[in-house]
Amino acid sequence: MQDRRESQQAMDREVVDQEKEVSKKLKFAKNSGFQAELRRRVDELFQNSNLKERDCPQMYTKTAILLLGFFGVYAALLFLALTWWQVVPLCILLGVITAGIGFSIQHDGAHHAYSNSLWVNKLMAMSLDLIGASSYIWHWKHDVIHHTYTNIAGYDMDLEVGIFGRLSPTHPRLTFHRWQHYYLWILYGFLAIKWHFYDDFNCFITGKIGDRFYPRPKRSNLAIFLVGKLVFLNIALIIPSLFHPFWLVLASYGLVAFTLGIVLSVVFQLAHVVLEAQFPVPAENSSVIEKDWAIHQIETTVNFSRHNPFVTWLLGGLNFQVEHHLFPNICHINYPEISKVVEQTCQEFGVKYNYHRSFWAGCISHFHWLRRMGVS
Repeated sequence: MQDRRESQQAMDREVVDQEKEVSKKLKFAKNSGFQAELRRRVDELFQNSNLKERDCPQMYTKTAILLLGFFGVYAALLFLALTWWQVVPLCILLGVITAGIGFSIQHDGAHHAYSNSLWVNKLMAMSLDLIGASSYIWHWKHDVIHHTYTNIAGYDMDLEVGIFGRLSPTHPRLTFHRWQHYYLWILYGFLAIKWHFYDDFNCFITGKIGDRFYPRPKRSNLAIFLVGKLVFLNIALIIPSLFHPFWLVLASYGLVAFTLGIVLSVVFQLAHVVLEAQFPVPAENSSVIEKDWAIHQIETTVNFSRHNPFVTWLLGGLNFQVEHHLFPNICHINYPEISKVVEQTCQEFGVKYNYHRSFWAGCISHFHWLRRMGVS
């Protein structure tokens, strides 16, 4: 048992060293005291309440609801839906539920926010492999790179959409970007399809996420990558083809994936690619960001629909992106309570706490930011 524990600790240290290697090129200003005080207050919140940082009963209940909903709707598409007016709404619903699995189960698991048990977190993170994307590559792209370099062009790969769009002021502007505030909403729908059949394989083959090298999956992670792709292909295409014409299976997959792509893209864009978010650049002739890490996270991130419990449940608390970026290893069930502490602390330290009152207000802000980036 002792040998196994030491082996696990050695593996954990190796992962930490690799993460530092991937994200070491840019530094933030020294801690101003804000982060330490915020951490103290959040710790105090948990000590003086019945809240649990992880292993929350509500999260286990939510997991059961989402997985039962996923397989229930999937079974209805396989065995019950006979007409287009039955297939279409079921495909859209399946796309939304699939996004919910990603927002809640996978996301918390990947950030070690689901449970105090490492294997439970790993299992929950692997739900992403079930719905078509690699949990291993996601960890490096999202947990390590995006969360370290939020909204810093050239570092945060979530800002890179190639020639199709200009999301940051430091990106080059092309003539057709003047219409991006219209056409990008449609292109968002192809995110999941591109993810399923190109992005993961490209990262795997090249050993790079964008222009940044990362350690390719090995041993058990390689097995999870390969088996996950096979399981997804069976669920999405092969099993349905046993019961329905292949053209119908492809059309249904396309609608599910298109719905999934739009929901995933819009939710993440509303957090960072909006008028209120900042897009910092390193100080001239240096690799230092002028703000400390915690303040940087707050100024580059925007919440929305904070008082809508349905949105919070469906989106896995990702409408509280500020709290998620500050405390990614705490279960999202707690974000509404943590947000009160964060907002109060920001007011006392003179840090601007950004939020939109509704989902639609966030969409409008994203629309106007895209338009601004397309013309100036």
